[in-house]
Amino acid sequence: MNISNLQSNITQGSTQTGLNLEILRMTILTPNLICFLCFLYVIVIILKVYFTTPHVQENGRYVLFAHMLISDLIYLTTAITLLLFSMYSVAFPVSICYVMVTASSSSFKVTPYILAVMSLERYVAICFPLRYAEFCTRRKSGIAVAVVWLVGLIPNIADFIMLSSSVNVNFFLTYVHCARTSLLNTAEQNTLRSFIHAMTFTLVGLIIVFTYVKIMVVALKIDSGKSSASKASKTVMLHAVQLLLCMTAFTYPITEMYLRNYIIMLPILNFSLFMCLPRFISPLIYGIRDDVFRDCIRRYVLCKPVRIHVNAI
Repeated sequence: MNISNLQSNITQGSTQTGLNLEILRMTILTPNLICFLCFLYVIVIILKVYFTTPHVQENGRYVLFAHMLISDLIYLTTAITLLLFSMYSVAFPVSICYVMVTASSSSFKVTPYILAVMSLERYVAICFPLRYAEFCTRRKSGIAVAVVWLVGLIPNIADFIMLSSSVNVNFFLTYVHCARTSLLNTAEQNTLRSFIHAMTFTLVGLIIVFTYVKIMVVALKIDSGKSSASKASKTVMLHAVQLLLCMTAFTYPITEMYLRNYIIMLPILNFSLFMCLPRFISPLIYGIRDDVFRDCIRRYVLCKPVRIHVNAI
């Protein structure tokens, strides 16, 4: 009887612990899902304005901004889907898992690259205004976006080659709990991933610092707080802030190394703070600052009349 009572208590304790963990998990996950739905709503409004307004589509800076939002949308959709699958131990073939992880990791890298291109666009607009119409056309912005996506995909292609050379074909037919760690079979893959992250942060950071300094020099020469140069320098500074927020994602291995034993839901917290938050604020940083998108968001959210402008992001 004592043994039976002990087993019953252990079962009840395990059930209670599992219930508490589930409540805690949902408490953390629910705000993420709500923020994602709000993000999706704002993105739909901004993209609707972009695709239905001809003069906005012809503006190079709006082309870059729209593709950055599309990249963020792809990342958040795949990342949150993978998180849900991981939380509830859903297994599916390695081939499908690899496609989803590739979409997530590629779109994760694309956003900083587009931030760098957007900073260069502001640099050309302020420092070479007479050549702006030549360099920053819709066509050239589209080419820049294509190059950015190609650069973002190259590391994944190299990773796939490394993975394929270390496993047999049947590996891609096996079922796994989809996560990046399930697809890391060699030390070279980890080395490549760390190198790409370091290179991304360094390259994009240098471009943003360079463009900010150049634009600030022009702004000081003009000596006008209301000048386009001053506004462009603030925009580039926002690019730098968002880059830092995006790069905080690389700190999660450190936090998990030292805090994993003290915080039960640390992976989900890391995902919320370092992966999702920088993407959720993208429409706020750029969309609401711009007259075109701000008026349209006001129209849809507050049911107020809309006025169409074209203003620099």
